[in-house]
Parts: sequence; structure tokens; C-alpha cells
Amino acid sequence: MTTRIAPAVREVIQLTDAEDNLCTLLDEFTRHLLDNKNITTACRINGGWVRDKLLGMDSNDIDICLADMMGVTFAEGFVAFLSEQKDIHVHKIAKIESNPDQSKHLETARTTLLGIDLDFVNLRSEEYAEGSRIPTEIKFGTPLEDALRRDLTINALFYNIHTRSVEDFTEKGLDDLQNGIIRTPLPPRETFLDDPLRVIRCVRFASRFGFEIEYDLQQAARLEIIKDSLIQKISRERVGEEIDKMMKGQDPLRAIRIIVDLELYKSIYHVPPQITSIASSTPKPQELSLRAATTLHSLLSSTSEDSMSLHPTLRSYVLQEPGCKARLFLAASLYSYHGITYPDPKGKEQTLVKCAIQDGLKLGRQNHYLDGVPALYSASDLLNGVSLGQDRLKLPSERVAIGLLLRQKSVHNIDTGSHWAGSLVFSLVCELVSASNREDAAECVQRYNALTRRVEELGLDKAVDIEPILDGGAIARVMDEKPGPWMKVMVNRVLEWQLGHPNGTQGDCLAWLKEEKSAGRINLEELKAATMSNKRLNPDKATSSKKVKR
Repeated sequence: MTTRIAPAVREVIQLTDAEDNLCTLLDEFTRHLLDNKNITTACRINGGWVRDKLLGMDSNDIDICLADMMGVTFAEGFVAFLSEQKDIHVHKIAKIESNPDQSKHLETARTTLLGIDLDFVNLRSEEYAEGSRIPTEIKFGTPLEDALRRDLTINALFYNIHTRSVEDFTEKGLDDLQNGIIRTPLPPRETFLDDPLRVIRCVRFASRFGFEIEYDLQQAARLEIIKDSLIQKISRERVGEEIDKMMKGQDPLRAIRIIVDLELYKSIYHVPPQITSIASSTPKPQELSLRAATTLHSLLSSTSEDSMSLHPTLRSYVLQEPGCKARLFLAASLYSYHGITYPDPKGKEQTLVKCAIQDGLKLGRQNHYLDGVPALYSASDLLNGVSLGQDRLKLPSERVAIGLLLRQKSVHNIDTGSHWAGSLVFSLVCELVSASNREDAAECVQRYNALTRRVEELGLDKAVDIEPILDGGAIARVMDEKPGPWMKVMVNRVLEWQLGHPNGTQGDCLAWLKEEKSAGRINLEELKAATMSNKRLNPDKATSSKKVKR
């Protein structure tokens, strides 16, 4: 069964006008160097641009490899040539120092010309020492040597700007691109030991293009020495960057499936042994993470109207809201760690899910991974088994109960990227992972769909973001008390009133507060005493309101 996502390969690369002009200028400058300075060099575009152009995809980043010449020297001369002889203005050259941790093993010259971002670097060969992904020796190399040091054959193609032709020095890149094969130029074990990050890049490109991973590469990826090297030699930030790209890619499910199939899960979603040894339980089987991701994919992909179809509101939110889909797939991929905790050095309980994100992947709050994914799991615990028939969604009234549930910070909170629709989808996924048969699964989906319909019927899809109709100052004046911490509890009580009175005005709310006070249903002394003593106060108890069952 084909899984190819990438378009068919083109026979020739079609240049844009800007790209054609760039190639002409580069060719003229190399001739200028030869004629005027007796310097011989050649320019080749390499890597992702060549691959993407052959697939008919646009690319605005061009890496130019130079024969026997350093990138900075060439770029500075090129800019001067354009200014003096072509009257073309070029952005200032930026010199990017070598930074092995960011896969920059040589200094690079960077600029922008004709609206195209350019990097200049020399062709090179590399040698690695055992136990490090940083080359011990880098020297000028031939195009073949440069091609062989790259991660994949499809990324080792060159475009010769002088002959305007594609060059495949590995003699496999074009065929692999055509046939949808992920293969390393050199034997995969050697390639991965030199730089274990290449294992993860293989996963990313396989999932991005829907390509199949070559058998020998699969076998090498499963070797313990490779998995250990991935943990020992690669910074967790680099691992996190690759996972981020996979989760934001076209097929995050395929990426997760490959990670599990190649037995890379523990090396990628790494939790230090000193943490797992004190955790509340051992991680669940990795296959459950795959099941969660598969379930999420099915819910988002199906457009048919049957018992397993997701409510359109839930589906459209996840697919249209930037970052939400990636966040949900990352959460699903971490299902193996769901419900497992450990004490941190201060004795505070932490979750393995957060540890894997924070320490294993070094992903922070970008795209709300570090704060949003743990919130999804907290929301799933809160929403588990949710049904319109439950008392917790009926008391003190249906609109108030559902509204308060949706306004729980783990369920809906702009600060963590949490939205009630995304939270419902993920909670549904968690329930479906445990469903024993299709009938149970269908019943589960229908429960969540029914809740979503009711949310919309009651207008709660908009009410989750309402601001209090009265501020703390107005409440203090009605209560005839000085402002203080007690007002926070009363603001929440006002919000509860608003949910029960969607058409109520400020005047209505003020009248209600006065009545509550005069009837003795608001105990201000208890409120103030509790907040002054810094106790955790149950606002429902303090205001004599009926408690909503959770």
C-alpha cells in the first residue's frame, strides 16, 4: 500500500526568474574570479532546495556549496562584484560562526539577494571521533565526498549552476526520490554513529513525504548502540526541534508509528533513569501511544456521518486553529506516560508527561507544548466519562454546571493555549484508547458529540470567555466592605450568576448581590477570615451555594 505524500518527480528543475538571475550572476562571478584573480571555483546548490524543486515545491532558502573556497571569502567578493560591476545592492553579509550543537560545523556566509535567502559554504569531507557527533577533522572535499557525508540520498543532490543540471554523485538520490525511498548514502550504521541525529531526520522525512525506509536502515536504527548514542551524543534541544517539525508536519501519525516501529520511543521521549526509578509506576506500553495517535488521526480524518464521526465543531477547531493539531498529536504520543507521577527535589508531585517535554525534548512554551500538553491530560482526567445525564452537569442548573466545567483552567485557558473544543477531543481520545469494542467506542463518541451540541444550544461556546459583569470595586461597594482577597471568591460567584442569567444586566446582578447579602447567604466574615489566614477556601461553601459535583 502506497503512503507517498510527495508529488511526482519532475525531469528538470524549473527556475523562477529570480533563481535564473541568481545562477547567471554566480556563473559570471566565478568567471570573473578565474579571469582576473586566477581563482578556480564552482558553485552548486545542494540539499533541500534541489529535492523540493524536483518535487515541484517552492523553496526560498538556497545553500550554495563552493569548490576549494571558503564561503565567507566567496560571498564578500560576490557582493563587491555585484555592487561595483552590476550596480546591484545586496544585504550585508552575516558571518555565522561554526556551532556543532546546531549542526553548523563550518562558518557560513549568509545574505539575501533578489528576495532569496542565501548561505555560502565550501564542499567538505568530515571525520568523527567515537562518542561525539562533532567532526574531529573538516577539510575541503570533492562533490562526491560532500554528498556521501549527508544524511540521506535524497538530500545529497546538487544543482550545478554552470551547467544548469542536477548532479547525483551517490547515484541513488534521483531513483530514491522517484521511488519514495529513505536511504543513507553510506552504510546506515556508520552514518548514524557519526551523527545519531540522522536517525530522527530519517523518521521526519519519511513521514513528511510518505516515503518508505530502506530495510538496512531500519535494522541499523534498532541497534542498541544507535539508540544509546541518540541519548548520549545528541542534545535534547535538537531532538525536540525534530519532533516539533514532525508534529507540525503533514502526517504526525506516521512519524509516531515509525518511532514505535523502530523502537526509538525511549531514546526520543527520554526520561532520565533517576526519574523513572522513583516514579509512581512504570510507563505503559508504547503501543498505547500509537493507539492514541491513531485514534486522534481517525477522528480528525473522517468526514463521513456515522456513529464514530466527530462533531464538526470539534474537528474544525483542531484543524483550523494554528498549533492545536500539533499539540494534540504530541500529547497523544506521550500517552505511555499518562497518570504517572514522581516527587521533585522539593517533594512536589510532577508528571512524567511534563518531564518528557521539559527534559526529554527540551520543548518550552512555544506552541504551548510545556504548559498546554499537561493541561490536556489534566482536562482529560476532569472530563473522563462526561455525559449529559450526570448530576454534575445538571446542578445547580444545566447551563451553570456545564459552563463552570468548561471554564476550568485545565479545560479552557488562553494563557496555556487550552480551548474547550481541543480539550474535549483529547479527553475523547483518552477514553477511546481504553474502549473494548466498537459499540463502546461509538457510545463514547456520541456522548462527547451530545455535549458539544448542548454547549452550542446553550450559547456556552461563547460564554466560556465572558468577563465578570461586575468588577471587584463594584462588588466591594455593594457589600459595603473594603476591597481585599475575599473579592476573588465573589467575582467567581458573579460569573456563576452570569452563566445562569445570560440576559442579565449589571443592574440585575447588583440587585441579586444585595438580596443575597440581606438574606444572609453570603458570609463575608467567613470569607475574610479564611482569606486573611491564607487558607484554601471552597467558594461554593463560603457563599452557601449548592456545590457542583465534579
